[in-house]
Amino acid sequence: MLKMIYYGLLHDTDEFGGFFDYIDYAPDILDDLSGSILECFSKDICISSPLAELITSYPVELAYGLSLINCWNSSSGIPLWVLHNYPKVGWVMERLRDTPCENNECAYCRGAFNGKEGLKYFFKYDSFRTYEGEDLQQKAVEAAIEGESLLAVFPTGGGKSITFQLPALMSGKRKKGLTVVISPLQSLMKDQVETLCANGIAAGALNSNNDETENASLRRACMEGKLKLLYISPEKLLAEANYLLRDMHISLFAIDEAHCISQWGHDFRPEYTQMGILHQLFPQVPIIALTATADKITREDIIKQLHLNQPRIFISSFDRPNLSLTVKRGYQQKEKSKAILDFIARHPGESGIIYCMSRSKAETVAQMLQKQGIKSAVYHAGLSPARRDEAQDDFINDRVQVVCATIAFGMGIDKSNVRWVIHYNLPKSIESFYQEIGRAGRDGMPSDTLLFYSLADLILLTKFATDSGQQSINLEKLQRMQQYAEADICRRRILLSYFGENTTCDCGNCDVCKNPPERFDGTIIVQKALSAIARSEQQIGTGILVDILRGNMSSEVTERGYHRLKTFGAGREVPARDWHDYLLQMLQLGYFEIAYNENNHLKITQSGTDVLFGRARALLVTIRREEAVQATRGRKRKATVPTKELPLGLPNKESGELFEALRTLRKRLADQEALPAYIVLSDKVLHLLSTSRPTTIEEFGNISGIGEYKKKKYGKEFVELIRKYS
Repeated sequence: MLKMIYYGLLHDTDEFGGFFDYIDYAPDILDDLSGSILECFSKDICISSPLAELITSYPVELAYGLSLINCWNSSSGIPLWVLHNYPKVGWVMERLRDTPCENNECAYCRGAFNGKEGLKYFFKYDSFRTYEGEDLQQKAVEAAIEGESLLAVFPTGGGKSITFQLPALMSGKRKKGLTVVISPLQSLMKDQVETLCANGIAAGALNSNNDETENASLRRACMEGKLKLLYISPEKLLAEANYLLRDMHISLFAIDEAHCISQWGHDFRPEYTQMGILHQLFPQVPIIALTATADKITREDIIKQLHLNQPRIFISSFDRPNLSLTVKRGYQQKEKSKAILDFIARHPGESGIIYCMSRSKAETVAQMLQKQGIKSAVYHAGLSPARRDEAQDDFINDRVQVVCATIAFGMGIDKSNVRWVIHYNLPKSIESFYQEIGRAGRDGMPSDTLLFYSLADLILLTKFATDSGQQSINLEKLQRMQQYAEADICRRRILLSYFGENTTCDCGNCDVCKNPPERFDGTIIVQKALSAIARSEQQIGTGILVDILRGNMSSEVTERGYHRLKTFGAGREVPARDWHDYLLQMLQLGYFEIAYNENNHLKITQSGTDVLFGRARALLVTIRREEAVQATRGRKRKATVPTKELPLGLPNKESGELFEALRTLRKRLADQEALPAYIVLSDKVLHLLSTSRPTTIEEFGNISGIGEYKKKKYGKEFVELIRKYS
């Protein structure tokens, strides 16, 4: 039948008529060529396809389209020479397979545009993620499958990648097209490409880290239609827009970390502002913009910059209930170091990230950890690309436990089993903070976050914001971050409120909820501090103030004669770190201000004056140090989230011994393939395996997150190991 269809389409054409004469092939012409095509391709094309029009006007293009559809190789694409000679082939494929009909009898459309079936086929997941009970991920995927442009704001680790990867794969299968993914960081591209390839999906990244031979090979693969996803940086995209991209059959553009487009975004990148060129050069190609951190004004700017015409907008809950939130105020360097070591000791063998404000601090913290025998690496923009790549590879492949990094590491890591994140300093905005803590617990498992906050951080960040080109924006963002750090109400509610999401319930998984603050009459403490500020003629900063109150004979104190003040040593009984905490509270309560334009000197406000002269009382929050709590409760770690919230069905039946054995096997297999362990199988999948204990390869393949490719590749070894524990 197929031969007769091709003959019916091509025997009268100039290009192929002579071929049939040469092979002496001249069967009877099919009476109903359209009907024969529908019969032969009943499950592969839409029954509402305009076959009669295509047979009459585009017979050669239709023949090529049917040949590609009939090709057994799922990674096949439209050859470049075909597109050059017959540019309408792609359009014909779209008419046959890429316009869903409303006919319930169309078997092809029922399957080809079904997101759930695609999810199970490509990723072996039975269902999409829901956010607060809403099926937003599925709706976003289905909108993209149907060729609509959209903006999706999903939480870090909340399945953004699926939103464009699944439509890309389904589109590639339908019309042999390519999805181009614009990503800001080479490290992020590398991680996603490795993950896709590990699942048997053809993907590549075109970037400056590749040698020319590799990039040339990638370009060829793109033009030949062999890739389904191409990752590319904005700079590389602009360079290739009028060359390589013109020679490819592009079905979709996906812009990851889309907040980089907007000047209102927390990580604005000028090169992203030119992404509007995609709409000009490829007006018919839909665009998906994705981000985890975009408030209302940023979302509106993204749509404007990309020239999206009435896009679908999907905004999920920003809540990450698996992340615990803790803030420690007023800690100095030695105290931070001790707290960090205690924290890591409660997370043995678990990967984590420590974010620092400066490069030097990142190196100092890493050295401190290394002296304590904790394998750690440093990552910041001051290192060579080779050093940064080495640090990231060591972390991803579990050769080091901890990375001490600046914000340069923010979007560059997609490691699913990061179990904790520490902020050594206050971040510059809630968006930055949310993005960075989002590196933890991407697999949905319980993970911990810890933020250290001091006046010194606030002063320095305020100076940075004041000196920046976006002073008002950055100062406002910093103020909101300050409010979060100083809060005595549920911290998760503050985070959610910032992104326009309100909840009436406390989370139960932040330090404020776990240990509600107690207040005491701190009037005398406040008066001592304000008196010292007043007696120094309001010409001191916080550091000297603490020295005066503590009675420290520092060189600056003695040189300026502050040791002769009546208040010198008046607060000797209060530890220095507690003074720093009380000063933060006083700043929050509005008892003094910091004159950033006068060397950060402290200025007493009217409210402060009222307290100083006894016209008002001051309530302070009682400081509760971690070591005091541990002394009474012991060192046993509390569960970070209730058991019912764990993403596992039977947590009490899990074998810890089997889990460790599975982890060891995973590491061996990963090392053999030079892959990160979590790409072979995620921690979540290992937990599910140690709970359900499948003893056949088929049962192994039924575990959520294990696709057909991984079942065949890893099933035998994992099943053999599990049988030993059954």
